[in-house]
This record gives sequence, C-alpha cells and structure tokens, in this order.
Amino acid sequence: MKYYIISGEASGDLHGSNLIRALNQKDPKAEIRGWGGDLMQAQGMTLVTHYRDLAFMGFIEVLFNLKTILGNIKRCKKDIQAFNPDVLILIDYPGFNMRIARWAKKQNIPVHYYIAPQAWAWKENRVKDIRRDVHALYVILPFEADFFGQRGCPVHFVGHPLRDALLNKPEVKEDQFRSKYNLDQRPIIALLPGSRKQEISAMLPTMAKMVDKFKEYQFIVAGAPSIELSFYQQLIDQSKIQVVTQDTYSILSVAYAAMVTSGTATLETALLNVPQVVCYKGHWLSYQIAKRIIKLSYISLVNLILDAPAVPELIQGQFNDQNLRDHLGQLLSQQGRSAQLKAYDQLLEKLGPLGASERVASLIYEHAQ
Repeated sequence: MKYYIISGEASGDLHGSNLIRALNQKDPKAEIRGWGGDLMQAQGMTLVTHYRDLAFMGFIEVLFNLKTILGNIKRCKKDIQAFNPDVLILIDYPGFNMRIARWAKKQNIPVHYYIAPQAWAWKENRVKDIRRDVHALYVILPFEADFFGQRGCPVHFVGHPLRDALLNKPEVKEDQFRSKYNLDQRPIIALLPGSRKQEISAMLPTMAKMVDKFKEYQFIVAGAPSIELSFYQQLIDQSKIQVVTQDTYSILSVAYAAMVTSGTATLETALLNVPQVVCYKGHWLSYQIAKRIIKLSYISLVNLILDAPAVPELIQGQFNDQNLRDHLGQLLSQQGRSAQLKAYDQLLEKLGPLGASERVASLIYEHAQ
C-alpha cells in the first residue's frame, strides 16, 4: 500500500521513524512518502519537505509567517494528490495537519492521526473536526482515551512511543562518553533549549548563565540535529560550555541534572531518570494570548500525566537568572533529587505498555485492508 506521512517537528520525526519501521515490517511492499526529517528518511520514506522548514511556533510568529504556512499547505495538498495514497498518517503538528485532514476527508483519503492534538488543553472545538475528518485517532497519554472517547472520537490508546525509543537506545558508557567529548570528571548538567531557533534564542542564554553559579559542574548543550553548530556557539561562552549535536540520549544518560525547554524533551528526560527544571519563554504577546485560552495547571508532560507538580516549571517572567539558580540548586541536593526520582517511578506506571509503534502500524494496516 501507499502511505503519506506528515510530521512537522523533531519529536514527530522520531516517532514517525519508528512507525515507518513497524509499517515496513507489517507491509513489506509499502511505499512511503511525506514530510518529516532525517530519521524518517533513514527508514525509507521519500522526504518531500524537512521539518526544519516548518518551525513556526506561537500566535504572533505564525501570523508573521502566514503566507509561507499557507503556501506549504497548498503544496502539501498538491503532492498528496499526485501520490494518491491509500492512507494519510498525520503525526501531531495540529495547526497544519488539521487543515490537511479536512481536505483529505473530502478527497476520500482515510486519515489516521497519531499523537492527538491537545484539545484537552485548548481549542476543544478541534474535537468535532477530529470526529468529522479522522478515520482513527491514536493517543499516547493515558487520560486522552477518556477525553476523546467520551466526545465520540474513534480513539485508540496505544501507549507512549518514547518508552520504546528509549528502550532501544544504545548503551552509553560514561567513561567512553567523557573521553569522546574531552570532558573532565565533574558531574554533567545537560541544557536542552529546544529544537527551533526561535526557542533556543529565548532559552539558551539564561540557561548558560548557570555555568558561573555552579562551577563544580560541567555544562553540555544538547544540540538539535536540524540546527547548525554555529547558531548555538554565538549564544554561549564556548570556553565554558560545549555543544554536542545529535546525541541527546547519550548526554542525558550520563547527566546528573538538566534544564529542559517544555515539550517532549521533558518526558524523555524523566524516562532517562534525570532530575530536571522545566523552562519556557516565548514572545510576550503570544504568551499573553496563550495564558488566557489554555486551561492547564501545568505545561510539562511529566506534571500533566502525574497531575502533580513533580518537576519545577519556570514560565515566562519566572524564567530568570535567580529563579533558575534557586531551583537548580535545590535539584542538585539529595532531597530534591530523591523527590523527583520517586515521582518518575509513578510516571512510568501511567504511560502504558511497550510496543506503541507496532500497535499503531497494525491498527492502520488492518483498517486499510
């Protein structure tokens, strides 16, 4: 069969690549084309557009780039039509993908949505669009099955794919890691400033200031694969902080603690058992709009899933030098570490069984027969 897949972010590229691997096992004759990244391409997908060219976030930023976004949507529809897939698979990225879903429904292309739009947080009106346009919805957070199911959506809870991704990661030996990157024996604090230039510019300079506050530790920036090294280097003191690209899991595997921009990385950090401070800062006006329409007590996936403040969250004005120093210092204490690690044990229990990618691939293939 022919599958067209659309992912617009680094996390979607990871989950999309694992799904493609599972689809190829289920359907050896699969033809796969789509939008995503290097990981999806490495699994055999014909890559039409890279997600780094789609990285617009925030209300104001989207408005400024609306012409480009609308042009991308038009180009995507044209490419799908030319490919004529048996199945369209959308991965997260709802601002773009929900528009494609509505169009695809009218073209009689079955739409399978993997990693649901966060309608439980904001834009609940998307539920009726999902109910109308989506053939099957595959959710990865335990509370989403009830939320969408109670509202009449064709929902399947498949477990969280990060559990599989982390289970299959190569073993990292700390001595070899330190030798590879010429590190000394001080404990490592990881900096995960995000995967888009816009958020990296907002997050990294403040994170980097901690190097002078905690000199008994060494700091490593986990660079996103789609961002050039020089972009990070202009934001930090290169004599004090090293940037390591395309090796985030290895960094977290040896890290003592981390500062993490809100997003999928907060859950990855937790599943790798690294205590963390969650940070977020966006455009002022975007934040003012968001806080008036998003109805959540927390922003990090860890706290959302646990429904408790297990990890500290420094948001917008709270994300400053003094607060970050205080919370990081607390995190480095034995008491602070123990409390987070205990919460991580509870998190694992809530995330569902292993095998999310295989489960989704089987359901899509069965539906398409």
